[in-house]
Amino acid sequence: MKRFICYLVIISVGFSQTPEILNQHIDRMADQIERKVIEWRRDFHQNPELSNREFRTAEKVANHLRSLGIEVQTGVAHTGVVGILKGGSPGRVVALRADMDGLPVKEKVDLPFASKAKGVYQGKEVDVMHACGHDNHIAGLMGAAEILASIRQDLPGTVKFIFQPAEEGAPLGEKGGATYMVEEGVMNAPKVDAIFGLHAWPGKVGQAHYRSGPLMAAAERMKIVVKGSQTHGAMPWAGVDPIVVSSQIVMALQTIVAREINITSVPAVVTIGSIHGGVRNNIIPEEVIMEGTIRTFNDEIRQAIHKSIRNKVEMIAAASDAEATVEIFSGIAKVTYNEPTLTEQMLPSLRRVYGDENVLVRPFVTGAEDFPFFTDHAPGFYFFNGVAEDPSKAFPNHSPYFAANEQNLKYGVKALTQLAVDYLVLNK
Repeated sequence: MKRFICYLVIISVGFSQTPEILNQHIDRMADQIERKVIEWRRDFHQNPELSNREFRTAEKVANHLRSLGIEVQTGVAHTGVVGILKGGSPGRVVALRADMDGLPVKEKVDLPFASKAKGVYQGKEVDVMHACGHDNHIAGLMGAAEILASIRQDLPGTVKFIFQPAEEGAPLGEKGGATYMVEEGVMNAPKVDAIFGLHAWPGKVGQAHYRSGPLMAAAERMKIVVKGSQTHGAMPWAGVDPIVVSSQIVMALQTIVAREINITSVPAVVTIGSIHGGVRNNIIPEEVIMEGTIRTFNDEIRQAIHKSIRNKVEMIAAASDAEATVEIFSGIAKVTYNEPTLTEQMLPSLRRVYGDENVLVRPFVTGAEDFPFFTDHAPGFYFFNGVAEDPSKAFPNHSPYFAANEQNLKYGVKALTQLAVDYLVLNK
């Protein structure tokens, strides 16, 4: 290990700090370590771990960072790993973030390194898969760390590597994710001036997609409980049927976005994802519980949707002599917002990696991220790294068939490295 670290220092001293020399070195190193990054990704893919349980993943990450001579903090927000790489001269602090957790999904992709892992989710044993591409994120940031460590003497500032657990949400009753990392001080000591992140996405390999300003939606969870009066299914008039009332509520909620919200500026989504009520075919139950999600891009629309949901739920229930309550849980994920000035400043970095014609503005994304909890404390830039050979045939994130073409990895490694180097050089 000592021999390896000394080698990194020796090759670092040889640079003249000109952007062109640094860029050429990034390209060469990305080519040299590509096979290694692919092997890391395959290992993580075959051994995924659920949120707040990323013990093996964190150990592998920490060992790699230590081997590069990077200062390492472990156990941050349960299983998070933070690396601090100090450059050869003082300057700003830039953070690069990768999320580490898998999902309770059974993999259906025919790969020699397909996951057969198991985990415990909400008290039940489940299959586990990297169905959202986080295996690509981890391996890519490990690769970026290796390149940046090799040019540490030429960096005017500090790079902070944030390997985050529980982006998909902490287990019930536990803290986790970006909010917990921030609570434990990840954006301080040293204080971060800007943060960058990417996401594997079923766009075309070799393309990056971004949007200045709002990019991904805020996400909220809602729970609706409808209470009626239990009776025999053959005598519905003797009770109040919460299943019928719930059906009316579901249909009414679909009119909020379709008929009440002006979606010509930004989109919105109201979805009921689960309905539970009843135990037998001939018994009208006393209660139905529904859960769903709300996705919005600004607070005015969010408040209007909340008001409309409550009005419809309560009034429809009252019209049938039922009772209904609505709970809306906010703070799950806020709008992912790319600070416009920072975005404009960093676009040349992406264009150098992907090519001018392959850095594209994309529509709003109604998926959500917890990356915005980092950008509460420093401006950020977040973009999508294409992972599909043919996007028209690609399966979406969270699908058991989600698959990433491994050619995406080198683009991700180079993009994160280039963003960090350019930000520090431009702002020294």
